[in-house]
Amino acid sequence: MSEIEIDPERQTQAKRYARLQRRLMLVDLLLSGLYLLAWLFFGWSQRLRDALLNFTENEWLLVVGFASVFGGLYLLLSLPLSYYSGFILPHRFDLSTQTISGWVLDQLKSFALAALLGGLLLEVIYALLRASPDWWWLWVALVMLLFNVLLTNLAPVLLLPIFYKLSPLGEEYAGLSERLLSLADRAHTHVCGVYQFDMSRRTKAANAALVGLGNTRRIILGDTLLKEFTPDEIETVLAHELAHHVHRDIPIGIIVEGVLTLAGLYLAALGLDFGVHYFSLSGVDDVAGMPLLGLAMGAYGLLTLPLGNAFSRWRERRADQYALQITDNGVAYASALTRLANQNLADADPESWVEFILYSHPALKRRIALAQQYTASRQTAVG
Repeated sequence: MSEIEIDPERQTQAKRYARLQRRLMLVDLLLSGLYLLAWLFFGWSQRLRDALLNFTENEWLLVVGFASVFGGLYLLLSLPLSYYSGFILPHRFDLSTQTISGWVLDQLKSFALAALLGGLLLEVIYALLRASPDWWWLWVALVMLLFNVLLTNLAPVLLLPIFYKLSPLGEEYAGLSERLLSLADRAHTHVCGVYQFDMSRRTKAANAALVGLGNTRRIILGDTLLKEFTPDEIETVLAHELAHHVHRDIPIGIIVEGVLTLAGLYLAALGLDFGVHYFSLSGVDDVAGMPLLGLAMGAYGLLTLPLGNAFSRWRERRADQYALQITDNGVAYASALTRLANQNLADADPESWVEFILYSHPALKRRIALAQQYTASRQTAVG
């Protein structure tokens, strides 16, 4: 296999793209924070609650009514930013292949899904706030833990098909399919098949994953990956994904996320108790406190982001080491990671503070160096 190098010109573009994405993320954070604060300090929450009470006193309808107005207005307010970051910017950097109609359709699907799942979760949260004002945070954390397990299990069969067309690998890739299934057997991980999905309808980037749990677990490969990567490279990428199941990273990650969520909800409960008096709420279950609940959880998520990412980078590094060991092909893995940097326009060597705060994976430059070090050590051992 000929050695592939990181394209310097692509890296210059990648750094520009990453900087712009960070600025847009900051604008989004400021916009959402100011929006939440405005609802609290300008009295909009109480006014909307009182207006809704003129139509209904049903507690379930009050939650969905408040969330619809509160969330719908923010959706409209943030739409220009979403359009620029999700459509204009990727096209400007020649990453996106999506049409404007395709982008709009995806936004409508995402909104409908968020409204359905988010609305259901909000109703459960407020039902628990009413039923157990002192301990609601504990019961909500347990519900969200079960919710995450359910979504992880159902994602391949219910959620992914909403956005992508999944199909089993055809005869053209029969050899690759057998190779990947054999790799899964060596990793003692049951999968129900190997599928491709149509990433090329939206992007030029490549990706692969092992999704689902138990009987829904399956290997999925982006068609962009199939077209641009060699079988050796694809095998090493999948070996990394298999490592997460071998190391039980998914259940461990769900538990860690559950613990962090529990702590966040407890702090949110303290914030709601304070807000009842400060913002003249009728109680912790008052729907007018919804912006305060969102502000507390959002601030907590932002503060704990580096901690969660540090944990993730540790697990990802272990997965890289496993991929190298099970395939014994450091050359192919280094090549695959290099292709990902070039094709996905990923910043391979970000500033240390950026990696520490925002990266859930080690920087690609570090991962490529790890694969190269593995190859060198194997050659030294053989020699």
